[in-house]
This record gives sequence, C-alpha cells and structure tokens, in this order.
Amino acid sequence: MSTPAFSLKKLHTFAIETGAEKIVYAATPQAILAAWRECYQHNLPFLLLGEGSNVLFLQPFSGIVVINRIKGIAITESADRWHVQVGAGENWHHLVTYTLQQGIAGLENLALIPGCVGSSPIQNIGAYGVELKDVCEWVEVLELESGQIHRMTAAECQFGYRDSVFKHHLQHGYAIINVGFSLPKRWQPVMSYGDLAKMDAATVTPQQIFDAVCHMRRSKLPDPAITGNAGSFFKNPVIDAEQAASLLTAWPHAPHYPQSNGNVKLAAGWLIDHCQLKGYRIGGAAVHQQQALVLINAEEATAQDVVALAREIRQRVGEKFNVWLEPEVRFIGADGEKNAVEVIS
Repeated sequence: MSTPAFSLKKLHTFAIETGAEKIVYAATPQAILAAWRECYQHNLPFLLLGEGSNVLFLQPFSGIVVINRIKGIAITESADRWHVQVGAGENWHHLVTYTLQQGIAGLENLALIPGCVGSSPIQNIGAYGVELKDVCEWVEVLELESGQIHRMTAAECQFGYRDSVFKHHLQHGYAIINVGFSLPKRWQPVMSYGDLAKMDAATVTPQQIFDAVCHMRRSKLPDPAITGNAGSFFKNPVIDAEQAASLLTAWPHAPHYPQSNGNVKLAAGWLIDHCQLKGYRIGGAAVHQQQALVLINAEEATAQDVVALAREIRQRVGEKFNVWLEPEVRFIGADGEKNAVEVIS
C-alpha cells in the first residue's frame, strides 16, 4: 500500500509524525457506521479515535481513522441523584467543568484527564481516589456489523483497574457513542491522595478539590499542547501481598495502596524514579523530569524511540524490584492495536 496520505500528527497527543489512508470526522453514529462499512467493503483496517490522548502509533495506519465527534450533554434528575448523558466526542475536562458549573459534584477528582468521554470507559480512567466505574451508570455502544445500538449497564462493562470489557471481547466491532453518569446529590468528598489529604473534609467544597487537582496535575504533568505525551505511560502495578511484603522490607518508604482483594498497588512513577531514570533519553523520547510516569516527545521522537525507551524502563524496573510494568498507552500498528507488553518485552 502507498504511503498514507493524511497526517495524524495533530490528532494524537504524542504528536509523532505518522499518517492514515483516510481520516473521517464523525458527528453521528451513522457517520461511524458508514466509515466502518467502507473499511469492510475494501478490506481496510478501521480505528476509532477521540482525542488520541492514550495512543502510540507504531507505524502509519493503513486504513480509515474515524475521529469521534458525537457531542451533547443532557442532565436529568431523580430524588437523590443527577443523571448525565454525554456524547462520546465531548472533551472529558469540559464535562467536569460543565457539571460543576451546573452545581453537580462528583467528577472533580477526575479534572484535567486528557481525552474524550467515549474513551473513559475503555480504560476505566481514574485519579486521586476516583475511577470511572464509581460514577458510570451505563455505556451506549454501536454494534458496527448490525448497526444496532445497545445500552450496557456499568456491571456489564466489567470495569477493572485500567480495564473493561472494551479492551477484551468488545474491543473490535463496537463503538462507544454515549456514556451515562449517576452522581449523588448528597456529595461525599474523596480526599485520599496527594494534597487532597491535607484538606478539611468538614468544610471542603467540590470546587476546592477541583482546583487542587488541577494544580497538582499542572505542576507535574507536561501540557501535550506544548510537549507531546500520552499522560501516564505505564499502569501502576498491582502485586500480591507476599511480594509486597518482600518489596516493602527492602524499600519501606515505597508508596503502596492495599486493595480490597488483598493485593497491593504500587506507584509506577516511584519505581521508575528510583531507577534514576528521570530525564533519561533515547533518541527524541525522554522520561519527564517532573513525573517519571510520563514519557515525552522531547525532540521529533519516532515511535521506535518511545518503544526503545519504554523497553529500557521496563527492564530496569524489573531487574531492580522484580516488578514488570505494563503500558497503559494503547499501541497501534499499521492494521490495528498490538499487545503493548509484547512490543516492549
């Protein structure tokens, strides 16, 4: 196939020069369906993107990239909850700010997470003690082969840590078009992480938590509009209690978060930092100086630079801590998504 004619550099936040055979901006489910049918008829790969904030293109894409731009926010209420229906193409941070402006709290801990609303259930996005699964009521999906729309409950989405059914058997052949949120009118602040733990639960307001989260994120995370990146590159690893006890004997100050199932979540950024990798660089890709969990496009990086850097980080952390990091970022090859762990192993 010839070199892809359309540039994707401005359509993904790593801002690496790459391309696609065709790009379609879809404001309706019907537009997504039409693009998928064109791919099916011509035996081309199909990729649905929001804002491209969690992808690394390994190669130019040899099919059609559809940019989801389904918009709209509708708010209804029941006796004790707000119900918010949101188009998958809405910007996530815009949703957080909009709901707060309407006097609806519950999303403030998730402020400034990059990307679109439609991507949020795929990763079960989370920050500062709140995950998408805590606020999601349902997800509406378009079945591409039949053209039918299904509304799935949060339970049917099988949310896990940075995981969902949309990364497994609904990864192909389905497009998220709307997401429904359920937010209690009786607000309870979540203040278990970072500077939030220093605030007074008796007096704190949703706006104050929102402001604090924005301050923390801006102080340590690079702005993708200035420096290409895909946010947290690796998942925070979850290990069993026995391995955690061994690691904490050797590293008693390592941040760790016990989970309800007895496992323990570690901070990937801390592990990377304690391998002295902040600022470490391969080609045009580098580990961010302020937050080791973020890999940046420091200077015209290639996908190969990022992969080589991620591989080196995984190897060094594995050798030092016997903990093997897994990318949170989705790796996209010429014909679709690849297993990111296999690529960097």
